[in-house]
Amino acid sequence: MSESERATVAIVNTTPDAVEMLRDVLTRAGFVVVSCYTHDIRDAKVDFDAFMRQHRPSVIAYDLAPPYESNFRLFQHVRSMPAVRGSQFVLTSVNPKNVAALVGRDERVYEVVDREEDLTQFVYAVKEASRARSTR
Repeated sequence: MSESERATVAIVNTTPDAVEMLRDVLTRAGFVVVSCYTHDIRDAKVDFDAFMRQHRPSVIAYDLAPPYESNFRLFQHVRSMPAVRGSQFVLTSVNPKNVAALVGRDERVYEVVDREEDLTQFVYAVKEASRARSTR
């Protein structure tokens, strides 16, 4: 399958090691992977709108890290941007129970540490999201 036929996933995370781990499992699963750091979006070091227009990911794997409330507000801002319309979100966190209280019952939050079962569930969620139609 050529790169133009594979779905693109954008990883938005705070930790370089986590980005590399997720990039590795998603690349092995057949995705094209791009990434940026949450703090670079918050600090306007990355033009997220331009990033999205350039890469047009079908899925955004977005990590919610501490401090949860301020990072959730940033996520809400990102999710409302016109440039993400049509992309599906897969939310991750090292503390999904804490994040679930913020995002509500309708959003599944995947725990992503380096356990194989977590990574397998994460890849499955990304595959499902890449096949989903946007409802926004």
